[in-house]
Amino acid sequence: MSSSLPLDGVTVVSIEQAVAAPLASRHLADLGARVIKVERPDGGDFARAYDAAVHGSGAHFVWLNRGKESIAVDLKAPSGREAVHSLIRQADVFLQNLAPGAAERLGFGASDLRAAHPELVTVDLSGYGRGGPFEQRKAYDMLIQAESGLISITGTPGDAVKTGIPTADIASGMYCVEAILAALLRRYRTGVGAAIEVSMLESTVEWMGHSLYTQLYTGQQPARMGVSHVTIAPYDSYPTADGEILIGVQSDGGWIALTAVLGVPELATDPRFQTNMARVENRAACDAAVADRTRGWLTADLDAKLAEAGVPAAQINELKDVAAHPQLAARNRWRTVGTEFSPISALLPPVTFDDVEARMGDVPALGQHTAELLAEAGVDPQGIEQLVANGVARLHR
Repeated sequence: MSSSLPLDGVTVVSIEQAVAAPLASRHLADLGARVIKVERPDGGDFARAYDAAVHGSGAHFVWLNRGKESIAVDLKAPSGREAVHSLIRQADVFLQNLAPGAAERLGFGASDLRAAHPELVTVDLSGYGRGGPFEQRKAYDMLIQAESGLISITGTPGDAVKTGIPTADIASGMYCVEAILAALLRRYRTGVGAAIEVSMLESTVEWMGHSLYTQLYTGQQPARMGVSHVTIAPYDSYPTADGEILIGVQSDGGWIALTAVLGVPELATDPRFQTNMARVENRAACDAAVADRTRGWLTADLDAKLAEAGVPAAQINELKDVAAHPQLAARNRWRTVGTEFSPISALLPPVTFDDVEARMGDVPALGQHTAELLAEAGVDPQGIEQLVANGVARLHR
């Protein structure tokens, strides 16, 4: 196996907190980049204290921060800012998701940084983007899900809900990764960096996909469909003898196969159900016909039979089932990484290279690398002691 990860030799300095930016930089760390996480001395990234679910560490934090180095310095102090500037001078990428305007006020605005370092790739991640009436609004995942329309199509007809994962954070974090990789590729050709802006709102609206286009070109707000689908049938949860099963038929051939498994082949040629558009038009009757047959099966037996016939179906796993999922085990996707309290299990990233495995580094304690990074920034040992004594820097004891 090769020892070279795709981003070996790339250094990222990130003034980050919460989910979106830490997710982006963690993916870069997994790919081999050196990621220097800048945190406040008084508690650090506030995601550290969301909970203590993972042997004393926050579940969000361990998910988002493996493989990074933590430097805890006060950016309101000139000496703290200068230390971070020294690290940026040696970096390839600078990423930040501070409140709008905060990076500029602290001297970390993209235009200033790139004027001094034209080869630097800078990324400003914000809720609503620069300019416009929403620029200064508070923005976090639930609010962006609401503003983007995601909540309007999520849930059931009588109950709007947000998604169970931070979709807006994840979308914007992944677009940051995509943009950084593209900018680095261009820089290797041209020698010139980039100033990148990523908006959580725009990232999430992009993910609205077909629902947004339905609204644009029909004038119709797509209904909240639960686990069903506005333009496909049968596509829903159906009762079984011991629970329920999800079935999602996306083609007329799939409908023929489903009717065969359920023992009602005559429904394959029923004019009400012969095409997907007909099945959608007659959704209630179609769902009733499927449910009438599925309730006679045990869930596991029907799931296996449908899989054998090539009909898309799935049992509804709880998270304990996911943790023990046979596919993840068979593909050897779990690894052990360290935290300040205890080793934990973590999933390999979903992107697999055939010649090298992702770097699954430890989750840093707050200020774990402060002394080393301050020294790298040119601060002598006596100066480090003075910064710590003055509360400008924090060491992990």
